[in-house]
Amino acid sequence: MIYKQIKLLVKYALDCGLIEKNDVTFCTNRLLEILALDSFEDCEIPSGEVQLESVLGALLDFAAEKGLIENTVTCRDLFDTKLMSVFVPRPSFVAQRFSSLYEQSPQKATDYYYKLSCDSDYIRRYRVSRDLKWKSESEYGTLDITVNLSKPEKTPEEIAAAKLAPQGGYPKCLLCPENEGYAGRMNHPARQNHRIIPITIDGADWGFQYSPYVYYNEHCIVFNKKHIPMKVDRSTFKKLLDFTELFPHYFIGSNAGFPIVGGSILSHEHFQGGRYEFAMAKAPIETAVTFKGFEDVKSGIVKWPMSVIRIRAKDKNRLVDLADKILTAWRGYTDEKCFIFAETDGEKHSTVTPIARRRGEDFEMDLVLRNNITTKEYPLGVFHPHPELHNIKKENIGLIEVMGLAVLPARLKNEIALLEKAILENRDISKDGVLSKHAQWLSSFRDKYNFTKENTQDILKKEIGIVFSKVLEHAGVYKRTEEGKEGFMRFVSYVNTK
Repeated sequence: MIYKQIKLLVKYALDCGLIEKNDVTFCTNRLLEILALDSFEDCEIPSGEVQLESVLGALLDFAAEKGLIENTVTCRDLFDTKLMSVFVPRPSFVAQRFSSLYEQSPQKATDYYYKLSCDSDYIRRYRVSRDLKWKSESEYGTLDITVNLSKPEKTPEEIAAAKLAPQGGYPKCLLCPENEGYAGRMNHPARQNHRIIPITIDGADWGFQYSPYVYYNEHCIVFNKKHIPMKVDRSTFKKLLDFTELFPHYFIGSNAGFPIVGGSILSHEHFQGGRYEFAMAKAPIETAVTFKGFEDVKSGIVKWPMSVIRIRAKDKNRLVDLADKILTAWRGYTDEKCFIFAETDGEKHSTVTPIARRRGEDFEMDLVLRNNITTKEYPLGVFHPHPELHNIKKENIGLIEVMGLAVLPARLKNEIALLEKAILENRDISKDGVLSKHAQWLSSFRDKYNFTKENTQDILKKEIGIVFSKVLEHAGVYKRTEEGKEGFMRFVSYVNTK
């Protein structure tokens, strides 16, 4: 009975604190309007926790049967967001509530906002829970591995429909503030249940929100209110450190603004942060260094597969000055012995991926040296996963991977299961249409283990973790060899001449 599902959805909103008792009739009538119903019959519903996915699923089935929507993933996602928008307060209320709680503590404010983002189904917890996640021990610490299943798989027909849909210029991208409350379309997600917190960093208007896919705890996105391209410069360091002053319990980082070594959205300036400590943040300084004129700043090379300089001081302005000095030096630095070229054919290659955090009263920043040079042998990038690793990871190594979290493609869920079956059946996968890409990788460790039904999946996960360590090593501009360490120190010396 549809009325039961409507009543259950209202109960869910009431139980979560999205609405109060006085809102029940109003919200019920709004749902009736969206579902094209002109009456309501009261009914009994079970007590206890409401399973949101199940209730929304029943309402979506009703909408599809009634012809209100097409029964596709995209149309269902657009419609259930519209249903959930009934329970979400206006942006001004959310911003005021956040500000009021912030006066008590930044953590109370983010706790409220994160709960709202989850309860409103902007963060679809039931989908996020399906992601495959595990830990992988390495010489660099405990790495995080996830196979991303949060983004729904679309059918070929939906992909074709999205391609043929009018390419509107509103909102300009997924990060623009105009997404707040937007109904969505076939090629743009609905955001009617989305709210943005206005903040000011480095004197400019920015927005604060959570990622709907939360790759880690309280995964947030901080974006410029203006649609301007990604860049890393002196102002980037100021903005990152300003944010850690506003939210000392969160880290914040920026993707490099270059292709190959940057993130997936380079058209809109934004950062990513959250309440999580990655393996890189836990990694110790391997070699202490001193930068001329910055003897008061604790500095060193981090024990990490990529090339990381860590700087720390009580005065954030000192970090801004030193980070800017290092970036400026790196952008003009060439070391042919290590195949590092600042520029070729007029194209600049060098930048950094910066990450900022608080350590008690101190500010700390990691600067990951990046270079996006390509060659005929490595058209996707010299400092990028090489072809022998593409069966596991071919995509860009962005901020999240740099810190020690592998975000792997959804295809691996099925491929891991098929590999497990093939191993236990002792099958040759070199001619298998789906698994042949893994044949060389599998042969590299197949003789190392005594595979059983109980341990095969764990072994595959362990070996994937080993591949991810290699992925990060490939992305590092200075290799973890004596020659690489000498090259890194040459750069440090070069900085000190500037």
